[in-house]
Amino acid sequence: MAKRAKKPKKVVIPEGYVPSDDEEFMNPVQTEYFKQKLLTWKADIIAQTKETVEYLQGENVSHPDPADTAAANADRQLELRTRDRLRKLTNKIDKALRRIESGTYGYCEETGDPIRVGRLDARPIATMSIEAQEMHERGERTRA
Repeated sequence: MAKRAKKPKKVVIPEGYVPSDDEEFMNPVQTEYFKQKLLTWKADIIAQTKETVEYLQGENVSHPDPADTAAANADRQLELRTRDRLRKLTNKIDKALRRIESGTYGYCEETGDPIRVGRLDARPIATMSIEAQEMHERGERTRA
């Protein structure tokens, strides 16, 4: 008889749970918390993008007054730039979700050290610790 692969247990996040530095880093509850946070953020972005597309499709770009047409075109350009930023953000969220699946989420890609939980909670797509990010930015400024 063939062995069945075990189903991974569903991790339940306690109501009101907030990750803390006092617990084991990237324990199952913490990992699930960040996964859900990223998935919710992505769903919100997708909903915003759909609204933007509907707005742009319904927008009449030709107005009798050239000033109104110019203003409408400026609004359209702003919407498209915003949509492009959201697309890039969605890609970063997808990369973070892949890091969760591979077990590398929450670790600085420069030093390999854990990224502080507070930083991840504020910026769940972070790939570097604050210290490594600051060093990276200082390096960019000196090269510019």
